[in-house]
Amino acid sequence: MANKTVSAESGKTLQTIRNLWPYMWPTERPDLRMRVVWATVFLIVSKVVLILVPYFFKWATDALNGKFEGSELVPVLLIGPLMLVAAYNLARVVQAGLNQLRDALFASVGQYAVRKLAYRTFVHMHDLSLRFHVERRTGGLSRIIERGTKGIETIVRFTILNTAPTIIEFLMTAVIFAVTYGLSYLAVVVATVWLYTWFTVRASDWRINIRRDMNASDTDANSKAIDSLLNFETVKYFGNEAMEASRFDAAMARYEVSATRIWTSLGWLNFGQAVIFGAGMAVMMIMSGREVLAGTQTLGDFVFINAMLMQLSIPLNFIGFIYREVRQGLTDIEQMFDLLDVPQEVMDKPHAKPLSIDRGSVHFDNVEFAYDPKRPILKGVSFDVPAGKTVAIVGPSGAGKSTLSRLLFRFYDIQSGSISIDGQDIRDVTQESLRSAIGMVPQDTVLFNDTIAYNIRYGRISATEAEMRNAAELAQIGPFIESLPEGYNAMVGERGLKLSGGEKQRVAIARTILKAPPILILDEATSALDSATEHEIQSALDVVSRNRTTLVIAHRLSTIIGADEIIVLKDGVIAERGTHLMLLTKNGLYASMWNRQREATEAEERLRKVREEDDLGIVLRGKPALPA
Repeated sequence: MANKTVSAESGKTLQTIRNLWPYMWPTERPDLRMRVVWATVFLIVSKVVLILVPYFFKWATDALNGKFEGSELVPVLLIGPLMLVAAYNLARVVQAGLNQLRDALFASVGQYAVRKLAYRTFVHMHDLSLRFHVERRTGGLSRIIERGTKGIETIVRFTILNTAPTIIEFLMTAVIFAVTYGLSYLAVVVATVWLYTWFTVRASDWRINIRRDMNASDTDANSKAIDSLLNFETVKYFGNEAMEASRFDAAMARYEVSATRIWTSLGWLNFGQAVIFGAGMAVMMIMSGREVLAGTQTLGDFVFINAMLMQLSIPLNFIGFIYREVRQGLTDIEQMFDLLDVPQEVMDKPHAKPLSIDRGSVHFDNVEFAYDPKRPILKGVSFDVPAGKTVAIVGPSGAGKSTLSRLLFRFYDIQSGSISIDGQDIRDVTQESLRSAIGMVPQDTVLFNDTIAYNIRYGRISATEAEMRNAAELAQIGPFIESLPEGYNAMVGERGLKLSGGEKQRVAIARTILKAPPILILDEATSALDSATEHEIQSALDVVSRNRTTLVIAHRLSTIIGADEIIVLKDGVIAERGTHLMLLTKNGLYASMWNRQREATEAEERLRKVREEDDLGIVLRGKPALPA
């Protein structure tokens, strides 16, 4: 069972590395590939210079000890002890400079990889269906992307610039020991490196599982924090600050335990590595020390072996560090690649053509749809929205009204039937052209945390200043905006919270006017507003819907009296259809809904008048009005 788990982990690691390869070696950027080549060249040269450093140390030691007689490898001018000391230090400086040059060359490659993969992930998130985003937490997604982009640079950098050169350095060191000092020294080096690497890999694999637990706790805590802050007002309404803090602290407590285990395990890993390498170094130093005492080696050989081992410890530490960082980086971006592997639920057909709008008529033909196969929402719904006409959809909650607008936008694909615009099935045209032809004024308008001008111009980014201001005037929000100290440059706050409900709706109407779509959807656009604001917004909606094919999803029936046709949905089927007067005459479901809303409105109006009369009487008597 353990072997199967290891095999699965290795397979996933290799797959992740294969996914990363295009970003390590970007085919569309030959300039970056040349940077990779030159960085590798400088790195190899730096390793050669690094190998010379211990030799200069050895020669300088023997020269100072009177034992150095020169060598073909050393120019005559450097035979002097002080010159050898200078050469030793110069080699160290050159080697450090080559390393910095390598890092500078590779910096743009790593950052390009981060940007490209982050961009691809961001685009893919927008390509996924509404179903995916409804089921996922925004905070968790942002954390996955954040950790993944940080892990990319780590993996790209260490894979290209450290792994292969570390192997090269070890092989060069092994050859030098074998040729100069014999197979016994080589055997100790190989045994030390093998044991060191084996221990590092096993310990790092153990730590990876702890890292996954820590990441899961971190994602959970971040999701809870963002979710709570986005619903700040709701938390305050119910006085649940303590509960929210407790939930967040519980998630952070799990993170604390995992993070503590990470650091503790790192301590044990480092200690184990130090013991293994220290034991190997002790054995080789004792072997060399005995030969120095026997006269078969010089003091320079003893120093050389020590220097070579010290230099070998650096790439050995890099082996452990690289393995840990790459594995941890892979763990961090596993979820990012999992996101990239999520298939698009709604896709354009291979040869989909742009939607061609003639008049803008919409036709629903025997449409059946279900979010969950066990719970059908629409059961064979058929109706037309003629070009330039207004059709209203009403019905009880859960009847499938808002689902119609989502299907027309093709946020979901229907299970059977068809939806067409001017005779073109929306599944046969590109999603971009489809959505550019439809405008939406939703019930809950969510604005970007930017200026009012940005949010209005979102309807058509290329619009001029005059067009944007004209749209605001038509939406009856121009005078309000101009009364603000910063005018159109005023910030609307997170999700538009600095504006009232009516003001947000007017901004939504303005950007829809700016978009100028031939087809318009009003999805309960006034249901969340008070009666006075509703009448004001309704007049703006009448302007935007004039001469446009309009589908109105209504809660308040008073807003759709003038619709060309009213369709009453119940339990996913059309229960009634006709004009307002026709439906009242039938005395059916629509008439029942109308009467209930009218009674509620009249009761509200009577209560308002009573309160006004009571307040007036109290004022005339000189007494303060009681709260309503």
